[in-house]
Amino acid sequence: MVPVMVVLLTAVVGVLVEAFVPAAHRRTVQLTLTLAALAGSLVAVAALWSDTERTGGTDVLGGSLVVDGPTLVLQATIALLALLSTLVVADRVTGGEDAFAPAAAAVPGSDYEELARSRGLRQTEVFPLLLFATGGMMVFPATTDLLTLFVALEVLSLPLYLLSGMARRRRLLSQEASMKYFLLGAFVSAIMLFGIGLLYGYSGSLRFSDIAAATATPNGMEGLLVVGALMLLAGLFFKVGAVPFHMWTPDVYQGAPTPVTGFMAACTKVAAFGALLRVVYGMLPGMAWDLDVVLWVVAILTMVVGTVAALVQTDVKRLLAYSSIAHAGFVLTGVIALNDAGLTAVLFYLLAYSAATVGAFGLVSLVREQGTGEDGSPTLLGEATRLPQWAGLGRSHPVVAVTFTLFLLSFAGIPLTAGFVGKFAVFSAAVDGGAWQLALVGVLASAAAAFFYVRIVVLMFFTSPHDTADEAPTSTTVTAVAVDGPAPDGEDGTVAATSGVAVATAAPERATTTVAAGEGLTVVAVAVCAALTVLLGVAPSPVLDAIASVAALLP
Repeated sequence: MVPVMVVLLTAVVGVLVEAFVPAAHRRTVQLTLTLAALAGSLVAVAALWSDTERTGGTDVLGGSLVVDGPTLVLQATIALLALLSTLVVADRVTGGEDAFAPAAAAVPGSDYEELARSRGLRQTEVFPLLLFATGGMMVFPATTDLLTLFVALEVLSLPLYLLSGMARRRRLLSQEASMKYFLLGAFVSAIMLFGIGLLYGYSGSLRFSDIAAATATPNGMEGLLVVGALMLLAGLFFKVGAVPFHMWTPDVYQGAPTPVTGFMAACTKVAAFGALLRVVYGMLPGMAWDLDVVLWVVAILTMVVGTVAALVQTDVKRLLAYSSIAHAGFVLTGVIALNDAGLTAVLFYLLAYSAATVGAFGLVSLVREQGTGEDGSPTLLGEATRLPQWAGLGRSHPVVAVTFTLFLLSFAGIPLTAGFVGKFAVFSAAVDGGAWQLALVGVLASAAAAFFYVRIVVLMFFTSPHDTADEAPTSTTVTAVAVDGPAPDGEDGTVAATSGVAVATAAPERATTTVAAGEGLTVVAVAVCAALTVLLGVAPSPVLDAIASVAALLP
């Protein structure tokens, strides 16, 4: 239990820090505690590895949790990605501005929010929230009990609902994303809990092994089993962003603070797929005949819808959101394989994809709009997430563009990147499991997806910013109705802080794109992600062999 307990207990300490540590030192203490807890969790997983490899693992808490090879692989992946995400979350650009609102509960544009901003308040609560979410994610794939599964789901979800609405800029968009995520998540939690009740009614137990044993003997209540299993899978499909439970993904990814988006896109997907593996492989293997059709349809729709929708996106974060939906479909092909190769392939794919995801969103958080301050000097504005704003980035900031290209190539599955090895592994496992048709759809979807990844590369290296000038804002005077107080931070144009009719002038400098000079924490995280993407693509054998040596789920 040490890998999980270190994270959760430190989160509790982080709450006490908010109450007792002076504001001037709070950020330093919270960041140190968070990094130490995640690093300690990684060390604890490493300490458990050899014994688990030898014995196959053990159960704890009366069988509610199991510590086996896949659990350790998933917990190590989550802890590592959370550590890298914490660096991105903690980074501050020039001027000391981080990604979070100074007062998240304030009404956007209110006097209270402006007062908090002028006083330089900081939301250091994000660090214990991140730790609570990470702790829930580490428990989620280790559960062998439906009640513990639901509790872990809520522990990882509730902090994410809050974090999604705490963006410093585009406050209304961020709060809208948080509300959508919360409402849809609440509905799905209710559906999942209803399914758990039906499964309990069918088997008389909440344990995965007992439910699996009950499915082997018909008792006339198979209707409860099928409906309950579908409701349970609906909750897991929602967390991985699979079609048709994907509609929250693009809106939340776009509206949430970009560091939080990277954390969600990587860690939540790892945890949810880990839980899905344990449910499909450990609890419902006897229902393969009943559930195969559902899993196949969901996987195909997820790959096709994610790829097609990404082709028409004009916002980088939304494009990466639909890309993550398509990747969820690719991972599902490995889940459907229902063999040891599929289990190994899925675990490797999650590591490869998530590393590139954290790195990609880390770079998105650094690419900013540049305007002119009151004294005429250049000043950083919001993130430049519109695709035309990335034109010519390869000429002005070649290192950033090349690194982002590396992550895009990994997403596309180009050889010598981790993404290629991951896709090859899951598609091979699907073929070995008799699902060659699914692998064929995956290959075709990957080929189509390469178009929108290459489009960004062409935009960065072979397109001049002047070629997209027609899509950039121009100096225009607009009459608008304004409310009392300053305009919400991050909105286009500058609105006078008066009542009645105000004049909004869109600044042409908004079309200028630059890369923010932060404290270097994001650079470190991106560098580690890039190194993982290359190493897992060039020399994947040691990692694949290590995963394969422990890729056996305990009942």
